[in-house]
Amino acid sequence: MRQAEDSQRTSASVERGHFNSVICGQTSSVLTRTIFQEIRNNNEAYRLLLSVTAKGEAQGGWENERLAAKTQDPELAAKIARHGVDEDKHARFYSALLKKRGLESIQIPACMDYIMLLTDADVGVPHDRLRSEQPATDLEIIQYLAHGRVTEQRGAEEIDRQLGIFKDDPELGRGLAMVANEEVNHLSHCHEELLKLAGKGHGETIRRLLKRYALVEVGVHRDVSLAFIDRLAYILHWARWKTALIRLGIHATYWVERAWTWRRFVSLRPPERRNALGEPACPGREATLRVP
Repeated sequence: MRQAEDSQRTSASVERGHFNSVICGQTSSVLTRTIFQEIRNNNEAYRLLLSVTAKGEAQGGWENERLAAKTQDPELAAKIARHGVDEDKHARFYSALLKKRGLESIQIPACMDYIMLLTDADVGVPHDRLRSEQPATDLEIIQYLAHGRVTEQRGAEEIDRQLGIFKDDPELGRGLAMVANEEVNHLSHCHEELLKLAGKGHGETIRRLLKRYALVEVGVHRDVSLAFIDRLAYILHWARWKTALIRLGIHATYWVERAWTWRRFVSLRPPERRNALGEPACPGREATLRVP
């Protein structure tokens, strides 16, 4: 009875908050489009954005690869491994965009390293545990899935907005559509597996971790956004009023998320895409993904 109550209480509709970040906390689609175009037209800004994005995807790929090797359930291990393969593919896509323009990736400042800042705040599976050879515990599987539920939600929202701007772009559109589709798969996977675990009596742990991770994430996202915008303003020689306006938008978004819309990160429901990561990734299909 308790297990059924846990599953029912944890299940809820996914809310797509109306005050979600667009780029670095901005909520204006016109300003977002303008900023993306400014970034794309400047090599240094473009290199910064793609380096940050590729680093995050590659880090996620490594984390999932390590956890898959430690997961005793072979079916779940295969899904986690598939998740890691997708993240590596995304990193290669963003790196290929850099190479096409003749640019090298840069070292990411610690203040912009979203994944590592979350890890340092005890969100997800600790890296010392990922590096060990000991089998993953039930708690670590929940930590991985709760981390994914929160960060994949953020990623899905942001890639949706980028796709809305560049979907018809011959260079970016196809690759962004691929990433967006796979982000939905990753999010569906986290929903489905967390609901299974809630049904096995882990509902209270899941709720506790999701809430803590969501509140930490909105703070980390704000801090990374501010650091990114400050660097972008320097590169693009923005007027002080423009930088101040964007920073105000970041802070406003943070307070809205902190007060209310963080809840979109913690609700769960059975996904429309069942068993989204249940089929192995196709190496041949990956090999055909090229930057035009």
